[in-house]
Amino acid sequence: MKKKITIIDNNSGKKFDFSVIKGSNGPSVVDLSNFYEKTGMFVYDPGFKSTASCHSAITFIDGEKGKLLHRGYSIEDLAKYSDYPEVCFLLLNGELPNKEQKKKFNDILTHHTMLHEQIQRFYSGFRRDSHPMAIMVGIVGALSSFYSEKTHDFSSIEGKWVAVSRLLAKMPTIAAIAYKYSLGQPFIYPNNNLNYSENFLHMLFSTPCGNFKPTKAQTDALDKLLILHADHEQNASTSTVKMAGSSGANPFACIAAGVASLWGPAHGGANESVIRMLYEIKNEKNIASFIKRAKDKNDPFRLMGFGHRVYKNYDPRASVIRKYCHNLLKELNPENFPLLKLATKLEDIALNDKYFIEKKLYPNVDFYSGIILKALGLPESMFTVIFAVSRTIGWISQWKEMTDDINKTQISRPRQLYIGEKKRVFKKISERSMRKNKQMFPNEIS
Repeated sequence: MKKKITIIDNNSGKKFDFSVIKGSNGPSVVDLSNFYEKTGMFVYDPGFKSTASCHSAITFIDGEKGKLLHRGYSIEDLAKYSDYPEVCFLLLNGELPNKEQKKKFNDILTHHTMLHEQIQRFYSGFRRDSHPMAIMVGIVGALSSFYSEKTHDFSSIEGKWVAVSRLLAKMPTIAAIAYKYSLGQPFIYPNNNLNYSENFLHMLFSTPCGNFKPTKAQTDALDKLLILHADHEQNASTSTVKMAGSSGANPFACIAAGVASLWGPAHGGANESVIRMLYEIKNEKNIASFIKRAKDKNDPFRLMGFGHRVYKNYDPRASVIRKYCHNLLKELNPENFPLLKLATKLEDIALNDKYFIEKKLYPNVDFYSGIILKALGLPESMFTVIFAVSRTIGWISQWKEMTDDINKTQISRPRQLYIGEKKRVFKKISERSMRKNKQMFPNEIS
């Protein structure tokens, strides 16, 4: 017998039955897809905090228990035993690759890293002081003019593979050139003899005067950071990609929309906030006073990088990345980098403070990723760019899953609770009286 839930309208006494659908993991859902047809009302859920907008077999999060699974594999095992391209293959295909499949996949990613020379000319159209994320939005969107619907059927397997392979291969190149452009340095071409993370570091830090050779600690830290940010279920940027994709938009344009959404400080800017907080604390002598402020409910100050909206226990990604973060710090010696030394002191205090332990305000992945990116020598403006490179596989996997389910894919069309004016009679301008109204412009416009 199928489970159902009954909703009673206390005003009319009417009862409405809705089916309950159980997934393979996590809470069951109430199927309210026909709620309006049955009741004549909409469901009001700002921010979609209690709404499942789709079904998916890619990523599962249990915030209460601190679990993150990709295709059934724990994030801890993937970070320990896999590399980023292998995790990309898993998210896309549902299974881990065998040796032959992995080699072929790596070869494809390696040999599609180059950007068309015309795309490289686009960079000069941006102001030199442009935020790298502004450049990323523009360049990724511009790819849709090189991979258009005229030459590719993105509803076909072949067309989807073009979108998937080109985006995964070219995103590090796009990001690295954006960084080089901000520095006024020459662009560095990809090196096909390097693996994914090594090549990314090479393009970021090499110069024509000499090649940068990343250490194992640097490569490992970046590779694990990419894995840990690869996908995180139906977050704001992923939902943006899927909403754009539901209209049948070019996949490169959809990913550009995801980049724009990620740019928001409430989404992709958390690790930047960690570094800004460390700048505000300044030195170890001030840590105690900032800890005190964090405990004061009446003080607006919050310790950035501690606790998580989804993970109520602990962030499983943080326990993984911490090891690689500390390996990198040992190589650099935090004593020579006051900001990094300050971060380790703050971490140690928070992990042992009774208040933080009771509140389960443990360092999250953003705390450690911010430190790693700073330790690699990247400015805060590049933090979200690295996040975008990593999250591309999540976006494109979720887009592919949605478009593969062609019979159930509908254009996204949220409804609203209207609170504006009812129908009014139009008056000629000579008949309109002065009335106070909200203006979108100031009283004086220059």
